[in-house]
Amino acid sequence: MNKQLSAAVARTSKKCDKPACFGGERDCGAGATGLMVENRFGRLGVGYLVQGIHPMENWIWGLLLIALTMAIHGTGLLWIALADARIRVRIGRKMRLRPRHVSPFFIGLVALVGLLLAALHGIEAALWAAAYWWLGALTSPADAILYSIDSISTRGASGLILEHQWRLMGALEAVDGMLLFGISTAFVFTVMQAYWPLLTRRQ
Repeated sequence: MNKQLSAAVARTSKKCDKPACFGGERDCGAGATGLMVENRFGRLGVGYLVQGIHPMENWIWGLLLIALTMAIHGTGLLWIALADARIRVRIGRKMRLRPRHVSPFFIGLVALVGLLLAALHGIEAALWAAAYWWLGALTSPADAILYSIDSISTRGASGLILEHQWRLMGALEAVDGMLLFGISTAFVFTVMQAYWPLLTRRQ
């Protein structure tokens, strides 16, 4: 437990002995100490710091973030696909690429798609990082974004560790990252496949 959280707990702690729940005027599990905790946004509610959080909270937060990032990713891919479709229509009907321009165009297009996908992954990692910071799983935004990018890319070498009660979320983010990067890889392959006949026909 970090010093800031300890100080907040010392200022606002109280005991209770009813079943655990969250938000508003709540009680904690039998035999545990429920603590009114103040986070960086003001009073958060009852925190269960002796026996940890409810086991389902990791799953709830993790699955919600997976669903949200998937929706963002799908929306971003749709926009990119629509823009790509317009480019292909113009090339097919109006624009006539000279043979020496085909290869640079193809390379530039793949690079642009890759850049846009990287931006999407960055936004998605930032959402996970914001959740880690808000929940108190990591103590600073910089650590949270580093850990999140490291986890979503499944690299796992940042040297940072989530608070014990939130570690399952880190594993769920890695699952999310594998799904998102798999979708991105398939999308890049689809774009390259769509332009490959143009590339080979004009050689």
